[in-house]
Amino acid sequence: MFTDSKNQKINGSQLITQSVVIMDGIEYSLARTPNGLRLMIIADQDDSRSSLFEGERSPKGKETLVSAPLNAENASVLRDQLPWLKPVPLDLKTSAGMGDRLGLATLGHVRAIRKMDGKIAPIFTQQSIRENTRTGRSPQQVIDDAMWGVFQENWRNGYGADADHLKTTEDIDVCLSAGYTFFTIDPGAYVDNRAEHADIVSLRTFARDLPSEMQINQSGLLDQTISVEHLIITFDETTLLKAMVKYGKAVWHVFQMHQHLKKSAGSQPFEFEVSVDETDNPTSHAEHAYIASELKRLGVNWVSLAPRFVGKFEKGVDYIGDLGAFEEDIKDHAAIARYYGPYKLSLHSGSDKFSIYKMATQATKGLVHLKTAGTSYLEALRTIAELNQSLFQEIYQFARNHYEIDKVSYHVSAELSRAPDPAKVDNWPALLDDFDAREIFHVTFGSVLTEKFSNGNFQFYDRLMNLLRENPEVYADNLEKHFIRHLKPFVQ
Repeated sequence: MFTDSKNQKINGSQLITQSVVIMDGIEYSLARTPNGLRLMIIADQDDSRSSLFEGERSPKGKETLVSAPLNAENASVLRDQLPWLKPVPLDLKTSAGMGDRLGLATLGHVRAIRKMDGKIAPIFTQQSIRENTRTGRSPQQVIDDAMWGVFQENWRNGYGADADHLKTTEDIDVCLSAGYTFFTIDPGAYVDNRAEHADIVSLRTFARDLPSEMQINQSGLLDQTISVEHLIITFDETTLLKAMVKYGKAVWHVFQMHQHLKKSAGSQPFEFEVSVDETDNPTSHAEHAYIASELKRLGVNWVSLAPRFVGKFEKGVDYIGDLGAFEEDIKDHAAIARYYGPYKLSLHSGSDKFSIYKMATQATKGLVHLKTAGTSYLEALRTIAELNQSLFQEIYQFARNHYEIDKVSYHVSAELSRAPDPAKVDNWPALLDDFDAREIFHVTFGSVLTEKFSNGNFQFYDRLMNLLRENPEVYADNLEKHFIRHLKPFVQ
């Protein structure tokens, strides 16, 4: 016997009992070894399926133990042999995306989702190309890291994989090849904010630059009045032109991306999200109706849409703005989503927006998707602060020095002058509950994870990752508590 269940050992290594799966005569598990986590496969010697894994083989009696590294090749084989490890579409279920910039957060994510009793469909794999670039990880690594966490926690109830904020067909192709099932298209570069303050003459001029398929006579909306539950939306010329000029090229780009994805995916199922949240001005209800009407006319199928709501959705902090105004705004957007769909409304930069979760759930009647990313990184930093205060202090000082450069591509309002002075901090974990410090940490993640000394060694990455790997339960516990707080308001 390779396994000593009494002492929770497998061939002398520490067996992770939660991970054990016996499927069609083969036993799969993870074990902690002196060289890190390894995949363990026990099979009959004449079972050819175990030979598909890369690793060291140890025969004993009629069985063979394969000790396999957690690499991409073995992840692919394991997905084929344990089908529930493959990401799947989630349809219209209330859902939550849990981005993981380090590849170590899935344990805590799964544990939080389990506490929701099946009421929240999870996306355990979620990362944008921008985040891939800043962390030095590939879309395949993101897929595989989440899968190993799903396997370790023995989660078999399905999960999605979100290729977030895609801007090009090349982005689609690399993520489709990696196995993503959910594709978020970001047409923000095609949104024309001149429409906000243009007069009717200028709007007519700007509209002539739209593709022929997006001209005013194509939509069928001119002078139409639409009754959407409690809303009455009238598309007079000014209203329609403003929506066309602002979003017409963006809608056309989304259509082209959808066409490419549909052709490239073939029979592979996928879900499609449209994101216009990263724009200068809120999406009006007429503009939302225009986007949805045009997408339908063009034959785009989408499961969720992220408008730019009123107020501010800044990174890693609660909603900033009038809560009453937000509640009215999302009620109207939700009515439009039911009318043209149904499809879900997606809350981007959605982490830590605790003051609006319940009203979003109620307004959408559960047709809502929460998208988080950096908050899991912040919980990693909280774990570092608890375990190694001096390392956390170094990271904070570094983040302060890089904030002004790194914040350029984010909507944040933190000020260095308001953030606690490092010399005066006496409770380092509590620094992550300070508004300004929290945003400073949030937007500097890429610099923290990739900065190197002149000799080529990482300044922080290796120390940070080693500490988290050596204390997986501390990090998982912090994540579980943090995400339970996020998810509970969405359970109806």
